Amino acid sequence: MDSVSIEVPRDIIESAQLTVQEIKLEIAVLLYAQRRLPIGKACELAGVTLPEFRKTLGSRRIPAHYDPEDLEDDVETLRRLGRL
Repeated sequence: MDSVSIEVPRDIIESAQLTVQEIKLEIAVLLYAQRRLPIGKACELAGVTLPEFRKTLGSRRIPAHYDPEDLEDDVETLRRLGRL
């Protein structure tokens, strides 16, 4: 996987009283809440599982993004799997 590094001065990280992992989670939550990242990519950025990320969203009262196209995709997947 190709990656990009971002330099953050250590004193800023210390001032925020966050670890690098926590900063990645904060960025992922922010981008997800702004609808700039889908949930799967947000989990990947945060380095957490889907249930962990959903728990974080719930604790912050950030609603899940689920629009009609998502529903259609899920229904089609269930049909392909023979579950509908």
